[in-house]
Amino acid sequence: MSGTEHLTVQREGATLVLTLNRPQAKNALSLPMLVGLYDGWIEADGDDRVRSIVLTGAGGSFCAGMDLKALAGRGMEGQRYRDRLTADPDLHWKAMLRHYRPRKPVVAAVEGPCVAGGTEILQGTDIRVAGESATFGLFEVRRGLFPIGGSTVRLPRQIPRTHALEMLLTGRPYSASEAAAIGLVGHVVPDGSALETALEIAERINACGPLAVEAVKASVYEAAELTETEGLAAELKRGWPVFDTEDAKEGARAFTEKRPPVYRRA
Repeated sequence: MSGTEHLTVQREGATLVLTLNRPQAKNALSLPMLVGLYDGWIEADGDDRVRSIVLTGAGGSFCAGMDLKALAGRGMEGQRYRDRLTADPDLHWKAMLRHYRPRKPVVAAVEGPCVAGGTEILQGTDIRVAGESATFGLFEVRRGLFPIGGSTVRLPRQIPRTHALEMLLTGRPYSASEAAAIGLVGHVVPDGSALETALEIAERINACGPLAVEAVKASVYEAAELTETEGLAAELKRGWPVFDTEDAKEGARAFTEKRPPVYRRA
């Protein structure tokens, strides 16, 4: 499995768990972390044994945004990460899910601060769980900066525009309960249990037909950029082939035989 000194990768059954691992810096983004994230997304999508991804942070934090000093990547160790970025200048945007959308569902497990770049990465995830003391926000305008990780485009599509504009234009922090009230996260759980809940959700996803799951996710995101008529037509193109798969037949057999289905991505 991939990973770097600032990002750990481990398997939990059919779930690939990516953990931002710079707790002393509240998991602020560094070059090794960005490279590790990108490699993790690619690894998950390329491995048929992986059916879901969980993204979390170590040490009671999710991500406090960019670490400009760490992104400088000084020293020989940092050079190999700079070389990766030179080879693919888009790599950091793919790592932050701005220019890359994994085929597999991504569940975020948030504890502590999830601000600036952390909130921007969050918008690239599919299902979001937050500990009750988690905090969110896009602080860039307070520093005279622009949230260029995609927030001015994605946030108004994910939550009501009035809430998106308030978050973007005031740069104020939001509590987990506020984030849930405006639809930025779907679950608020006791502190320390976000990862457990995220893994439970991932396990329920893993029990479903993987071809169906991936087609449903793709259809939802595709339809968001289409008119309703176009979206319905696109849904048929994605949906009908699923019914012809061996997995669809297995699902019907398992239901009839009152047993768990065994899906084979066929």
